[in-house]
Formats: sequence, structure tokens, C-alpha cells
Amino acid sequence: MTNADAAVIAPAAKATDPEILRRRTFAIISHPDAGKTTLTEKLLLFGGAIQLAGAVKARGERRRTRSDWMQIEQQRGISVTSSVMTFERNGIYYNLLDTPGHSDFSEDTYRTLSAVDAAVMVIDAAKGIESQTRKLFEVCRLRDIPIITFINKIDRPGEDPLTLLDDIASGLALDLVPMGWPIGMGPDFRGVVDLAGMRVLLPEEGERNAPFGRVVPIASLSDIAEIPGIDADIAARALEGVELAQGALSTFDLQAFREGHLSPVFFGSALRNFGVEQLLDALGNWAPGPLPRVAVQRTVYPGEDQVTGFVFKVQANMDPNHRDRIAFVRLCSGRFKRGMKLLHVRDGKYMTVSSPTLFFGQGRETADEAYAGDIMGLPNHGTLRVGDTLTEKEVLKFTGIPNFAPELLRRVIIEDAMKAKQLNRALDDLAEEGIVQVFTPIAGGRQILGVVGVLQFEVLQSRVKAEYGVPVSFEQAPVELARWISADDPAKLQKFVDAHRGEIATDRDGALVFLAESQWMLKYKGEKFPDIKFSALRERGE
Repeated sequence: MTNADAAVIAPAAKATDPEILRRRTFAIISHPDAGKTTLTEKLLLFGGAIQLAGAVKARGERRRTRSDWMQIEQQRGISVTSSVMTFERNGIYYNLLDTPGHSDFSEDTYRTLSAVDAAVMVIDAAKGIESQTRKLFEVCRLRDIPIITFINKIDRPGEDPLTLLDDIASGLALDLVPMGWPIGMGPDFRGVVDLAGMRVLLPEEGERNAPFGRVVPIASLSDIAEIPGIDADIAARALEGVELAQGALSTFDLQAFREGHLSPVFFGSALRNFGVEQLLDALGNWAPGPLPRVAVQRTVYPGEDQVTGFVFKVQANMDPNHRDRIAFVRLCSGRFKRGMKLLHVRDGKYMTVSSPTLFFGQGRETADEAYAGDIMGLPNHGTLRVGDTLTEKEVLKFTGIPNFAPELLRRVIIEDAMKAKQLNRALDDLAEEGIVQVFTPIAGGRQILGVVGVLQFEVLQSRVKAEYGVPVSFEQAPVELARWISADDPAKLQKFVDAHRGEIATDRDGALVFLAESQWMLKYKGEKFPDIKFSALRERGE
């Protein structure tokens, strides 16, 4: 926000409502197998939202609810879709978004990052910075999202803490500040020093592999060596590492953190609860409340009186028994009340929001009210799409929700032709959700399906069978690449389309797509028709 922007903010635009100020909306991002889902459940445990990992408590009842709630997620042990969980702790209202770590589902993660104000980056202590971690960090950097780093699995063999910090700082060009330090790693692990609180977190008495259970206050770091059960050489190495890190790295600066230039680092073991509570406290104390959101027309501030929000995700069949579809809406401003009428900007019609929900993984409950920063679910029968804007009356369009050109193209083979109608319903639902992109040739013929990674086809096949009762398989499509096409001159675009009807399709929003048989052909067409723009990225809702 520039000084000029700040000068024109009306008093009502300032986020002074205590309910807005206490919101923290954040995502957890990581490479696969870094322990992200375990950390998610432990944050919920410390936040009081669950009594046992995997059981969410909503309205006083224990519910079996996981952030990974799909059958294929539980079978494969990976997250394939973003989940939202809401809980309250020490006066702070948290909206936690758990994202897929696998690169094949990165598009879902990128869209989710458009809806958060901060992120927790989980890193495996044995592996350090990995390719997907780097990609996700770059997306956060582009959006200036503040990042807290959690180095996980320090109770297992891993890299030296100083080496890990150096790899992160150099690999991501990010200033780091250690807020904790491991006392030993792997088989030498004895606990964690909480540097901010000047205390040592230890396992239960006499149980080296037990979860965190004891707290020992210390007056100085040298006191670590005096704690029973910590070997002198392990304590000495930990003390040396802390002193070297503190001498070489930055000190904590709240503004630098909130601007995305500096990341506080916590070492821990999500499985054994080490460092988890400190991470949650840091989110409550340091992560920003709801931030302004950029629309095409202007910047929207959270404290404005009028309600605004955007759809960043649509999920089909969260409750398979009811074939439901839920639109996930990030509220950007105002105070929402159940029963309000909101303008669906894309189609110009008002809709009464009578059954909004808040989320606890797969579980949910009715929301009587919600505030800027909250993630709200709206029952959806195909009306709302990713990228749609909702307001009380103003015509706005929020930006920054991407649609990426697929890297793999296939045709679907249905085993039972009598189930073609169910298949079309399934493809429409899952395309709306973002699992797959569906391209329909304008000259007729079978639809072509596009995904970012091959695992998405496995998910698509599994869900179409489990949720719609339609067994399918896939075959290679006769094209290799898909690119959205546009031109400044509509007549030139139409001329190109008329000359290439056999290679033109539309996506589910009706946007024109050029289907190229090869990379060479795409390059050739780009050179031959310089007035036509071939794009691998499209803003959702355009």
C-alpha cells in the first residue's frame, strides 16, 4: 500500500473491530512427507479443536474428522485437496488451511494461498529445501505473504541445524531468526530450547522417545548443561550452535517478518509435540490480521462496512451422501450475518446466503456471523465458481487466482456407455473444483481432459468411481499442449479461430483454447500469427 493509498482510506476502512483484529488466517505448505498433516492435527490439538489427533470437537461433540478426509488421501497418505479448519485459542480466532504438498496438486495450493495472510513452511530436517518447497515459497514471495518456518522431525537423523539454516537462507534468499534450538538431533535428541521464553522443553521424565511433557526455565543458555538427562557433550554442541546462529543471523523484526523478508524458525517434532505450541503462539502474536485485498477497481480494506469476498475453491461431495458442492469464500471486508443478500458480481444477481458454514476438516457447522479474514462455506449448485466475487452491492473483481495450462492431456474411456450422463456430471463437478480441466472442441468430438500432474488422473479415476459410480480409464489425446488464446483485435481472433476450427476448444468458462499437437507447432503458430496471444496462465473468473 502506497502513502497515497493510505491517505484516502475512510475511517470506516480501518480494521478497528476487535473481531477482525483477532483473526489469523494462514496456510501450511510443504514438500510431500515433511509432516504437514501431522503438524496440522497437532496445531488443532493445542488449539483445543480436537481431543485426539483425528477427532475434531465441534459444539462439544467429538467427531471423527481429519484434514485428509478423502478415501484416496487416507489410502495414499497424502493430501490431494486443501482443507479448512477453524478454532479459537487465547482470544485468537484461527483459520487454518491445510494444502496439498504434492506438486501434482500445486494449482489447488496456489489458489489457496490467495486467501491467506500468513503461511507456515514445514521442512523435513533430513531433507532441507526441496523443489516443491522452493516453488511454494516463490508464490508466497510474489504475494508478500509472511512465512514462519518449522523444521520438523528433529528427533530423527537429519542435517546439522546450522547447515539447514544456511541452506534455507541461501536457497530462498530469506533472512532467518531461530526462535528455538534442538538439543541434539536424531538419536541424540534430548529436547528443544525455547529461546524466546528462555526455557527448555523436555520429554516425559525418563522416557527419551516420549512426547514433550516437561518445561525447565533457564536463566542463561549455559544452564542447559545442568539439566539432568542431557549429556554434557550434547549440551555443549547445542550451545555452540545457538551462539553461532545468533551471531550470524538477524534479530527478529516484526515489520520485516510481516513484509515477507524475514522468517522466524522453530525446530520441533510434530509427532512428539515439540515446538508446536510455540509455533501456534507465534502465529497468534506475530502473524498479521486480515490484510487489504486488491480488486481490479480498487483496494479493499478489512474494516470497511460493506461485506466483500471471493471464491478461491469449490469442493464437490464433502458429504457423499448428499452430493453437495461447497464454495469456499474468503471474506475480505465487513461483518457477514446469516440471511444477508450478496451480489454475485459475475452474473449480476443477488443471492440470499441462508446456510453459510464454518469448517472443521470434513465437518462443519452453521455460521450465524463471520468477519473479514474468515473462510466461509456456501452451498453451491453450480452457481459459484473459483474467482467469483461477492459483495453487498459494489461491482468488484478480486485478482490473483490463477488457472494454469495443463501439462498432461488425455481422453476419458467410459466402461459403461449407459453411464455417460453420470460421467458428464462428474467431470463438470470436478472441473469446477479444479481437479481437472475439461476442453470441448468447437468442431465437435470427444472432450479432452487436462491436468498438471499424473497423480491427478489417479485421483480423478478414484473419485469418479467412488462418488459417481462410473469406472473410467484414460487414453492419450491427439494433442500435446493447451494454451488460452486472445487478441487485442476481436476480428483477428475470430479469423484465427475460423482458420483453425479443428484445433480450437473452449474451457468450462467458455474461454477459447488452442490445442497444439506439439511444442514445435505452438511455436510456429505464435510466429505466424503475432497478433494472437498464446497464454499458459489465465486469471480465474475472466
